Amino acid sequence: MTALLVAAGGFCGAIVRFWISSVWKARYRGSFPFATLFINVTGAFLLGLLWGARAGEEVLLLCGTGFMGAYTTFSTMKLETVQLLQQKRLLSFGLYLLVTYCLGIALAFLGYETGALL
Repeated sequence: MTALLVAAGGFCGAIVRFWISSVWKARYRGSFPFATLFINVTGAFLLGLLWGARAGEEVLLLCGTGFMGAYTTFSTMKLETVQLLQQKRLLSFGLYLLVTYCLGIALAFLGYETGALL
């Protein structure tokens, strides 16, 4: 049952990530990876919310491990960071790293605190 919960959540998370990324890239033609940034920081908030709300084990497997694991994308973020560096876009490189980590941590904390109030 554990594997099915993680797989179902992962399937849904990957589809949502793909959809958001596709829509964002179709609407906004830029080279800064805003779609991945948005996905990762919203995922941090939502995962914090689940933990703060003390969601049950099944919910954490489905939504936390499965959905959020596939929705957020650490590897894409790292590749985009390397690409910005290779393109010598140092300001974008630094901003992307700083905003991704600092905002992600802040939103995970905010999500946790919000969840604890529920």
